[in-house]
This record gives sequence, structure tokens and C-alpha cells, in this order.
Amino acid sequence: MTHTLRKRLSLFAGAFLLFALSLHAQVKSTVDSTSIKIGAQITYHIQVETDSTNLVVFPEGQTFEPLEMIASYDVDTLKNKDKFNLIKKYGLTQFDSGKYTIPRQKVLIGDKTFFTDSVRVEVNNVVIDTTKGLFDYKPIIAVEKSGSNWWKYLLVTLLVLSIVGFLLYWFIWRQKPLSEEEKIALLPPYDRAKLALKTLDESHYLEHENLKDYYSDLTFIIRKYLDEKVYDRALESTTDELINRLNLLKEGNQVDLSKEDIKNLESILKRADLVKFAKSAPDIELAKLDRKTIDVEIDHVKEALPEPSEEEKLLNQQYREEQERKKKRKKVWLTVGISAFLLLATLTGFSYKYGFNYVKDTIIGHGSKALLEGEWVTSKYGMPPVTITTPKVLKRTTPELPEAMAQKMQLTQFSYGSLIDGFQLVVATTRLNAQGQQGPQGQGEAKPQIDINKSLEASLKMFEASGAQNIITKNEAFNTPNGAEGIKVFGSMDMPIKGTEKFEKGNYVMLGFASENVVQQIIIFHKEHDVYAEQMVTRILNSVELKDAEK
Repeated sequence: MTHTLRKRLSLFAGAFLLFALSLHAQVKSTVDSTSIKIGAQITYHIQVETDSTNLVVFPEGQTFEPLEMIASYDVDTLKNKDKFNLIKKYGLTQFDSGKYTIPRQKVLIGDKTFFTDSVRVEVNNVVIDTTKGLFDYKPIIAVEKSGSNWWKYLLVTLLVLSIVGFLLYWFIWRQKPLSEEEKIALLPPYDRAKLALKTLDESHYLEHENLKDYYSDLTFIIRKYLDEKVYDRALESTTDELINRLNLLKEGNQVDLSKEDIKNLESILKRADLVKFAKSAPDIELAKLDRKTIDVEIDHVKEALPEPSEEEKLLNQQYREEQERKKKRKKVWLTVGISAFLLLATLTGFSYKYGFNYVKDTIIGHGSKALLEGEWVTSKYGMPPVTITTPKVLKRTTPELPEAMAQKMQLTQFSYGSLIDGFQLVVATTRLNAQGQQGPQGQGEAKPQIDINKSLEASLKMFEASGAQNIITKNEAFNTPNGAEGIKVFGSMDMPIKGTEKFEKGNYVMLGFASENVVQQIIIFHKEHDVYAEQMVTRILNSVELKDAEK
């Protein structure tokens, strides 16, 4: 080996050593005390030095067994030049005396996994001075169960609905004060005509000799009244057409107007036509006289009209009721339209922020989403125990083994869900029995050995027995947060849909851990493209912890 090559190798080895030391220095763990009394608290620190771009995931849940986590504090952040120091604190305790080891803790930094060092602590008994006497047990105190924050969401929802309801009431359903124009519009035609003449008197048309506008308003008043009470085309008819219609109505005894009344109306209407179209300029006093004549003729028209019959009164009542119904229907449609718009806008906003599928599943409901967002349970299953966090408590579903197999092994199985439901979780522990197998050269019984790969293959055959097809298998090494080593087998398969000949895609994950005579398996199956189930799988796998099998 040349001198140059040896130098390069030494530099490479040194660089590798520095890199390894720098990675190791990124995660440190300490405790404030290694000796406490029963029930006292140990503060456990995890310090991480990293770049600001790295995502750091600290341990969650009861990962400190045999010590119990009683508090998890917020992360403190300190900046050191271009690095960040993140300090996470946990409060731990133990209620049995003895010497314990806090297991290594798993910390994720970016896409890399780091483990803290294990720590030995001692829990001492509390010395009781019996010379001062003992006290009786304190009474049981009822503690209210802490609920979720559902009431906060309900309160916000009710507040928003109340605001929307108030605005709809205020702008649509509230009986608003009538304006002057609306009050006038509700008056009978006769009263409106009289009020219009009074308004004309208060104008300044005659003072400014504005005869054109004066006669336009004056003739509009009489034409409007005739249009509403006598002839419904009075406003659009010419003077000759209107006078001819009044004469026909008189001859048909439909209107009891005198010839003099009709002649007076004809004279004023024709004079108004001359003023408006021929720029005629009658005397101001004549204009005032015409106004008085119109006032009198309005009275005569009212007197000439026959009294409405009961049938006409009923029709008028029905008309008013129909108008009220139309008005109410308009308010209803307006309310529905605004509410639908607000609802659509809200859904659109939430869909833009959280995704359409998430909003849809929240409103309609989704089984996997409900499991993911529900209250999870951390428990131990089997012996030696498998500690795992699951969305529901697993139930014992140990199948009965044939007698020949029961003599060779002990099977304990816990599960939730089924393949038909689209989500299944199984935790199984199998212990082989030693049945007089002789060790080498007659050294006594030999403990049976387990091939973990064969055990996982047997689990895959269970899928085949359930009708699964096109099973794709991948495998890799797997380490639990507390350092147990095993094998992870995962992939996809086609599962039959119950009651049909169709299949649907599904994904599965199997973890296998083996000691001399014990195999522990965790099997998870879920439908493909179920994002909530995928998040559950990740959370479940990150929670798995094992204790050494009993020898």
C-alpha cells in the first residue's frame, strides 16, 4: 500500500469518525436525578441539535416503561449560531421500589433515526415513622372525567348559526318601517289621487309658469285613477280613445257618469295635449280652474262607480292573500339561496384548506377516519407482552388448535376488525413447547427453535385461505423504539368482496419477532388508498415495544 493511499484512507476514516461523532452529538439525554423516592418525579431531558430545516419527532406515549410518564412538557428552542437546540422534557415516576432502566428512546430527525442512551435509576421506599401514629385512609373523591373539546366546536357552530340567522332576520324577515312612498302605495286609489293633487298644489310649477309639467302631472293623476277604477288602459290610451271608452261604459250602464263630466274631462285632456305637444300657453287662472275641475271629477267618478259585490270583495281579499304568499315565498327562496351560498362557500373554503375528501368524510362519515381521530388505547398483549397503541382495545380471539398442534405450541391471539370490514389488526404470540427433545450428546431437553420467516409465510397462507389473490411481498428489517429487532413483511393483495365475485385492492403489514421458543407477530390489513388507515398503520408501528421472551 502506497503512502498516498494510506493517507487518503486515514483521512477518510477520520472524516467518517467525525461524521459519526457529529451525528451522535445531535441527540443527548439526561435526568435530573438517578435516585428518587416512590411516587417522586424524575425530569427526563432529550436535547437535539439540528438545522432549522429538519423535522424533529420526539417520543410519544408510554415509551419509558417500566417508568410511567406523568407529564410531557412543551419543547424549548434555543438558537446557537446556525443551529437550533431543541429540549424536550418528560415527567416520569414509579410507584414500586427497585432499580429500573429507562429504555433507549427513539428520536426522528429528518429522515434519520437516533436512539438515546438507556439510564439506570433507583426508586427507594419511603421510611415511615410509626412512633407518631398512623392515619386512616382518606375518603374516595369523585373525579370528573375529562372530556374532549367537542363543546368548543359546538359553541362556535351555534355562534356562527346565530349570527347568520340574525342577519337573515334583520335584512329579510323583519317587518321594516314603511317609507313614505310605500305608505302612499298602500292607500286606496281615491286617497292617492287626492294626495297627489295636494302635492301638485305644493309644487312651484305655476309660479315659474311651467305649464307643461303642471298639466303632465294633473292629467297623470286623473288617468291613473281611471286606470285603476274604470278602464285599465287609461294610461296608454290617447285622449280620444279614453273619452270614447268612457262614453261606451256610460251607455252600457257600467259607469254612471254624466255627459257633462265626460265633456269636462275631454276639455282638460285636450288642453293638456296642446300644452305638451303644441306648446300652448293657457292662462294661469285657467290652469288653477282645471285643477279644481279634476278634483271634482275624481269625486264624481268615485260616486259613479257601483259598490263592489261580495264576489269582488272576495276576489280582492284573495288577491291580497296571494300577494302576501308571493312575498313570503320570495323571502323563503331568498333565505334558502343565501344559506346555500354560505354553506357552499364554507365547504369550498374548508376543502381548499383541508382537501375535499377530508371535508366529505367529516360530514358523511368514514370508518377509518373515526378510528384515527378517536381515543386510542395503549395496552400489553400476550406473554411475553407486546406493548402497542391501537384505536380500539383488542379482544382475545385465540382459535382452538388441533390436539396434535396444541401439544407442540401455545397460541395467544388478540384482534380487532376483519378482512371483510376492510381493516384488521392482529397481535399473536406463539410459544413452542419443549417435549423431550434431547440436546447434543444427551445434554437434556433442547429448546425448540423458531424460523421467523416460515412463521410469516404461514400468515401469508392464511390470506390465501381467505381468498386473497395476487399477493405481492416485500420485506425489510424492523426495529422497535426500545430496540427489539425483527422482520417487516409488507405488500398488497386482492381480497374478495363478500357476496360478489369481485376483488378489491388491499395493503398489509406484518411484523415478526422471534426468540428461542417464542414468535410474536403483528398483522395489519387495510383497503388500498385509505389515507386514514395508512396514518393508523404508521402510528401503530411506531408504538410497538417488546420485552425479552422468557428463556
